[in-house]
Amino acid sequence: MESKTKASTDLRVLPTDNVEYGTHEYWQQRYAQEENENFDWFKTYKDLAPLFDQHIHSRDARILMLGCGNSTLSSDMYAAGYENIVNVDYSDVVIEQMRQRCAHQAKMTWEVMDVRQLALDDASVDVAIDKGTLDALMCDKGDSWNPPPELCRNVAAEVDEVDRVLAPGGKFVWITFGQPHFHKRHLLRESWDLEIERLNDGGFDYFVYIMAKKARPEATH
Repeated sequence: MESKTKASTDLRVLPTDNVEYGTHEYWQQRYAQEENENFDWFKTYKDLAPLFDQHIHSRDARILMLGCGNSTLSSDMYAAGYENIVNVDYSDVVIEQMRQRCAHQAKMTWEVMDVRQLALDDASVDVAIDKGTLDALMCDKGDSWNPPPELCRNVAAEVDEVDRVLAPGGKFVWITFGQPHFHKRHLLRESWDLEIERLNDGGFDYFVYIMAKKARPEATH
């Protein structure tokens, strides 16, 4: 059956409380309802292609899609020549759906995996992309200026895991509506350089945080 893309305002799948975005149970139930549908957070590949052309320097790069969900992004990137994509999500429901849906794009893989505990080797990824997953981890009723410790631990767990699996010279790209004065502090690491770009198509502002992993220092004898 041909899939269709759902709007981000579809009330049938919106949670009663935004805190639910950070729970495994919510996503399992939601993806079970969206068996033949796609849902794209923020931007599609068409919107992001110039950004990726700028920051992904080879179509052969090994790309990690963090919290892939049922987005069209991986499939569209594959069609554009980025075939070495590892898609991970902690929902086994959506991983099985997407594995079947994209079976014709056989070179990319679909793995049940928590972004806070990646079953991947150190320095094994050239590019990591997050489009909405960190945002889900940040959903909380607390003060954005002083987020609760559990939120900080969850966000740090994902960022630290990306830092671990990202190869020297690689890039971590996070697309979000989260403003820098709230979110930049969560991303600061000695191991990479951080820059922030703004996307605006005449409407809502989006931000792209780009973390470029530093080269390993040469060993001295």
